[in-house]
Amino acid sequence: MVTATNRYCEPLGIPVPSLAAVRGHREASTYSLMIVSLLEHGRPMTLDEIARELVAAGAAEHVDDARRSLQRCRPARAPVYRDGDLYALDPHDAELDLWAFRLGLRPPRVARPEPAPPPPRPPVTQRLTVAELDAAWGHDASLNGWSAQRIALAILDAHDPPMTPEELVAFVAARTKWHRLTASPTWFRRPGAAVTVDAAGTLSIVPGAPELAMARDAVRDAVARHRRYPRTDAAAIQAAGRAYEQRRAAHAVELAALRRVLVHAFPATAPQAVVVVDVDRHALTTLVGGELANLGALLQRFDLLCGVDIRGTLRALAIDAADRRLAELGPPQKTVRDAYGRTLKITTAMLIHGSCGISRPLGDDKQLRAYLAKGQLDKLAARLEADAKALFALHAYGRTQGRVRLRAGGLDEVFPAPWHHHDEPTLYHLKREAAEASLGLIAVVGPAPAWDAPWARARRLAVVPGDGPYDLVLVDELGRYVDDRDVQLARLEAVLN
Repeated sequence: MVTATNRYCEPLGIPVPSLAAVRGHREASTYSLMIVSLLEHGRPMTLDEIARELVAAGAAEHVDDARRSLQRCRPARAPVYRDGDLYALDPHDAELDLWAFRLGLRPPRVARPEPAPPPPRPPVTQRLTVAELDAAWGHDASLNGWSAQRIALAILDAHDPPMTPEELVAFVAARTKWHRLTASPTWFRRPGAAVTVDAAGTLSIVPGAPELAMARDAVRDAVARHRRYPRTDAAAIQAAGRAYEQRRAAHAVELAALRRVLVHAFPATAPQAVVVVDVDRHALTTLVGGELANLGALLQRFDLLCGVDIRGTLRALAIDAADRRLAELGPPQKTVRDAYGRTLKITTAMLIHGSCGISRPLGDDKQLRAYLAKGQLDKLAARLEADAKALFALHAYGRTQGRVRLRAGGLDEVFPAPWHHHDEPTLYHLKREAAEASLGLIAVVGPAPAWDAPWARARRLAVVPGDGPYDLVLVDELGRYVDDRDVQLARLEAVLN
């Protein structure tokens, strides 16, 4: 039974969609229809259930075919996640909002003005006018795909007396700089040309030239395109940009106010010990054995729960987090190919090492099980706390950079950090703010900072223009270049003179 509102559509502020209505959309695909099916029902579903919905909506003929198509489309990728045999949506994932826009389920943030109804198209026998050329070629329209002869025909058709090559070039150059017309006499002296030159050097149209009708159609087609897709003026673009920055900043404030916690449990399938890291208070809490009964109440104080396979961890701990904000600290993708074409499996430990420079970020599973079997809970807790601190360092790096770094097998690549929302500020935004306000940055560069003194190795960095018009480069007090990817933490501070 599909209700008028559900847990997936409410955070997006959209009505419940209909799979049958969306299946004909230009963005419709097996994966997008899977998203619509989940939105329509507002609950996790199995692939078999989704396949039956696709068949019922007419998007597939047979359930088996629909299921195979679902399996091939990589269904467990953002904003869809897999929880056992069930597939569900993360209503707080930014990708879900983008899919809602692509599929026409929500209007654009900035509405385009509706163009006025076009006037009747003149017949091809009617001459062009200067106004039509202005509409077709104005605002620096690209005429690089137009031949010199076609441009000349259009201009001569809109004028009564013959014109010189220089006059033709001046006319088109006044409207756009993107054209191929020159004053050279070679292009109009070819045999069979539709434009002829007289003894005085002026140009005119050859009577009855069939290319003239083609030139008229090309101009009027361009006019129709410009009326259908009107160019937004600079003031409107700037206003839309300011509105976007205001929305982003407001959302960033909301995200910054979320109380975040990292949950690290061992063993993952049947936890006997859990370390909880309060991100804002920079505090650790370790629960072992019977103390785990207090975990549910402890996590209720937080708005955003982070961890490696966080959904599986909470399920193993029998904690219902269906309506909570969750952030995955595991690898954003499973594998990557190195320079030799070999497939390299990405692990959380590799990302911590590549991003934070921690050589042994996570404890050995066998050793941790041995501690648990021997009852050495103090050693188990110490190792899990060290693991949690390494995960905290990865989390902090992802929030600073908006991405994580992989350095292994000759690779040095970056991937988006799943726990970072694109509206949250990153090092790039800090650099831009510092440059605009003539400020410097205080940053921790190199390996991850110590847990007890995160800013102990902080350095003053200046922000200077780079090679490109939008490039901003970090340099230290000795004028040495600092790689953005090596920055672990950063904050604004005035440059000392």
